[in-house]
Amino acid sequence: MGARWFVAICLVVFAVVPASRAQSGPDFGKAREEAVQRLQELIRIDTSNPPGNETKVAEYLKAILDKEGIQSEILALEAARGNLVARIKGNGTKKPLLLMGHTDVVGVERDKWTVEPFAGLIKDGYVYGRGASDDKDDVAAMLQVLLMIHRQKIPLDRDIIFLAAAGEEGGAPVGVPFLVAKHWPTIESEFALNEGGRTLMRDGKVQYAGIQTGEKLPRAVRLVARGISGHGSVPRMDNPIFRLAAAVQKVSEYQPPMRLNETTRVFFERLAKISPPDEAYIFNHLDDSVEGPKVQEILRRSTDRSFLMYNSMIRTSISANIINAGFRFNVIPGEAEATLDVRLLPGQEREELMTELRRVINDPAVEVVPLDFSDMPPSPVSRLDSEAFRALEKVQTEMYPGAITLPLMSTGATDSSHLRNKGVLAYGVAPPATDDDSGRLHGNDERVAIEGFGKFVEFLYKAVVEVAAARQ
Repeated sequence: MGARWFVAICLVVFAVVPASRAQSGPDFGKAREEAVQRLQELIRIDTSNPPGNETKVAEYLKAILDKEGIQSEILALEAARGNLVARIKGNGTKKPLLLMGHTDVVGVERDKWTVEPFAGLIKDGYVYGRGASDDKDDVAAMLQVLLMIHRQKIPLDRDIIFLAAAGEEGGAPVGVPFLVAKHWPTIESEFALNEGGRTLMRDGKVQYAGIQTGEKLPRAVRLVARGISGHGSVPRMDNPIFRLAAAVQKVSEYQPPMRLNETTRVFFERLAKISPPDEAYIFNHLDDSVEGPKVQEILRRSTDRSFLMYNSMIRTSISANIINAGFRFNVIPGEAEATLDVRLLPGQEREELMTELRRVINDPAVEVVPLDFSDMPPSPVSRLDSEAFRALEKVQTEMYPGAITLPLMSTGATDSSHLRNKGVLAYGVAPPATDDDSGRLHGNDERVAIEGFGKFVEFLYKAVVEVAAARQ
């Protein structure tokens, strides 16, 4: 009889301990401090691409993981450009969850920064430095969540994979494209959390959490005008610069048609509910047969950063970013060219757009040709009815009362396109940030708010536990 009672009591104790541990939860204040320190240390490792040198970050991360008892490996197409992959095991009843960020950063114009870009300086409640918001904040936050779950020994239905990827900012395919092609089993997953979201702060409160479910495809088109070269003292009306300038002007006035999909329809429907009446009217009438063209022009002609982003979300975008012509002031060049940055909506083909551009330009002396500079593949939009999206929405609702969750069509490009192309449901997330903070991405004095970054770590942790933790 006594032995039976002893066993029964032990079973009760062992059943209660995990529940009480889960109820008390982690110390998010301590987690924020640790993650901020990691972010500072990551920023101090200069991984400007080119040349990248991401292996330095991979080795730094591996040392942390080794100390914690988490197995990891560095996979590299080029020795100096390594990717780090780590995994904590679940029971295998569900497919893995991938937590990822990229370790390379764009270069800097040092003379235009007010702080040292690779010092990881803390100032006025912000961490400053190149990579603070693109994308070493994601690397530090995802690492922190992995460590927290490992330390708490939370039972998992899914493996959790951590990926610190190289080469996202362009150049040689040393990062996710290399892993997909040569090491797919190491990162194969059902869901992925990556960069690409937008959690908008206004007046000190989160207005919405934008979860990236799709992204536009970066492609380039070149306009080439040809003519007869000659002496600049004898002007010619077929001067290639004149022809090119006229073509660029026509392109600037042309707007590809709006194409809404599940992500953008839900985005504007939900955004209208929390917007001022004049803005809500725009969002509610985008595809109206009468008012649609008018309100779309409002977005297009605006100087407001959010409105310009909304306009780019609903259509393939074209931006003339480079013009090259001539070599002496007194010589009419025989050729002039402009490079257009084209971002295609999911499902649109570049050749379809090029045909339309030739019609718009309507000049046989101006050739419209494709220019390949990106290895990003076409990819579908991630579903809104998945377990992962529902978890992100649930946690957002709990953490930011009064805010809403919006599925987001990213105007930029991320590594998620490679994953979606393989069937992974990838979702982009981001710390709370103001328009000013978001505008510094790839710009000068890049920064992330410490308070918002801490909230991001908490958000990720709760969402990951919701998706990956074993059910009683």
